[in-house]
Amino acid sequence: MELNARIPDHPIDQMWDRHRFDMKLVNPANKRKYEIIVVGTGLAGGAAAATMGELGYRVKCFTFHDSPRRAHSIAAQGGINAAKNYQGDGDSIYRLFYDTVKGGDFRSREANVYRLAELSLNIIDQAVAQGVPFAREYGGLLGNRSFGGAQVSRTFYARGQTGQQLLLGAYQALERQIHEGTVQMHVRSEMLDVIVIDGRARGIVTRDLVSGKIEAHMADAVVLGTGGYSNAFFLSTNAMGCNVTATWRAHRRGAGFANPCFTQIHPTCIPQSGDYQSKLTLMSESLRNDGRIWVPKRAGDDRAAAEIPDAERDYYLERLYPSFGNLTPRDIASRRAKEMVDQGHGVGPMKNGVYLDFRDAIQRLGKPLVSERYGNLFQMYEKITGEDPYEVPMRIYPAPHYTMGGLWVDYELMTTVPGLFAIGEANFSDHGANRLGASALMQGLADGYFIIPLTIGNFLAEHSRGDVDENHAAARDTVREVTEAQERLLSVKGSRTVDSFHQELGRLLWDHCGMSRNESGLREALTKIPELRERFWREVTVPGSGDTLNQSLEKAGRVADFLEFAEVMCWDALTRDESCGAHYREEHTTGEGEAQRDDENFAHGAIWEFKGVGEEPVRHREPLHFEHVPLSQRSYK
Repeated sequence: MELNARIPDHPIDQMWDRHRFDMKLVNPANKRKYEIIVVGTGLAGGAAAATMGELGYRVKCFTFHDSPRRAHSIAAQGGINAAKNYQGDGDSIYRLFYDTVKGGDFRSREANVYRLAELSLNIIDQAVAQGVPFAREYGGLLGNRSFGGAQVSRTFYARGQTGQQLLLGAYQALERQIHEGTVQMHVRSEMLDVIVIDGRARGIVTRDLVSGKIEAHMADAVVLGTGGYSNAFFLSTNAMGCNVTATWRAHRRGAGFANPCFTQIHPTCIPQSGDYQSKLTLMSESLRNDGRIWVPKRAGDDRAAAEIPDAERDYYLERLYPSFGNLTPRDIASRRAKEMVDQGHGVGPMKNGVYLDFRDAIQRLGKPLVSERYGNLFQMYEKITGEDPYEVPMRIYPAPHYTMGGLWVDYELMTTVPGLFAIGEANFSDHGANRLGASALMQGLADGYFIIPLTIGNFLAEHSRGDVDENHAAARDTVREVTEAQERLLSVKGSRTVDSFHQELGRLLWDHCGMSRNESGLREALTKIPELRERFWREVTVPGSGDTLNQSLEKAGRVADFLEFAEVMCWDALTRDESCGAHYREEHTTGEGEAQRDDENFAHGAIWEFKGVGEEPVRHREPLHFEHVPLSQRSYK
């Protein structure tokens, strides 16, 4: 596998502008001759399809949802970062760049991160022009709030519905192009493979989720905007349908998978209430602006929160990190919450949470202003828990959330398979070992609106349109392989449900490759995962048939992929023999319990090459160079 990040040889603050000028262009008349497939309609995929359609390309867009606006981006709550510096509090493009590289614990590519910080300005202008109802100050300027890992207020927000409002903007732009005829929309269609011809991605194979029809779709380039893989853990904040299938099957066709063990655990989630649960609910990180996190100082304290005086409360983040307090980065806040619960300070019926308390904010700001900022989040919490957070503290605990790993891409967002691009959470490019809050929406929209529409043209300008169609031998072979895999799932006729296997895998990953990892646990997981996968193919039951609506079959295919992907996650965690960001190896910690990096041996991205199911994958390295943000031990004290 050849890795060439194709980072332009220009000063970092001029790199993107000069590279845009250096790239080859496709003239408007020729754009109409090219077909592009976009898989996914979230902020990355929806923005990309809409923008490329507006540029004149012929776009085929696919989603397994009933509507493009059902994409998981709708669930993002707290906000989107941008270095506008409306507050006049010292923010800048460079500071956003610095905070992002530092927040990712120096495991991201500087060139990509700087471009992201630059484009953050354009994103807000784009969204405002689309009518996104961002919060505004009294004078009319857009409002900002703080988020973890920063000491400035740069997060733009629409109450607790920022993802939904941004997605509506992208959705409207997409629907306009559908109406204009530049985008052909395929709903209820799941991508199940990539068609590679002469080493180049030329199409995909999909299954119509209603009719069961499996068919090939051909194009001149393929763009994956299919999100992350946190549902590998079974319980996560992700929507139930989120999966690794698109990126994993691209990986099996030759696309390198980078840093799969970099999985973010979000600190602000409603704690699990029982084994019956199938997902967890996120409470926005924005709540950490005004909510104070604490636990009883005395382990095993069973008193109600109101009965515990301040002197007997441990506001542990404020104690340990006085400069950042409750707004420490997500990986640190999550580990400290786990530490408190593990030491017996947990609260709630299952003793599996910590308090997020708004008592002081209500006293300081008044209930109406707190309600104006967070009211819909408070309503959601009360509906789920039956507790009124205006009267009693919320209970929170970390949960699997975002995945920093993904398909490896170069500066132009192309994978190791020519013609196959990955955008948004589907790629690995911008966040390193830990994503700062409110940066996911930023990356998805930067990739979709401003980067891929240009870089894909640079690729197409150098590649003539082929005359391949759905009858090409490679397309027919890929359709046949997908069909045979589906028939294999239906033929097992075992006695265990798909969910039972998924749940067992999730517990295994959470225990051994979750918030903390160690060598013995990872080696145990690498022994147990193949055994679980073998039992799956012997004991699973998938009722129904493949030629009709069959959600059990959909789920079975996704869990089968998780059972393969989980192995490379653990290989990645085992071979990265250091702690960095969300990858916390218990063998590598500072005296104060913080992550201890090994920059001499691991200042690189780890890119995995598929060698076959059950075969040890091959690890490649992309060296990371830090010329503008010098390597240093992270400190938020």
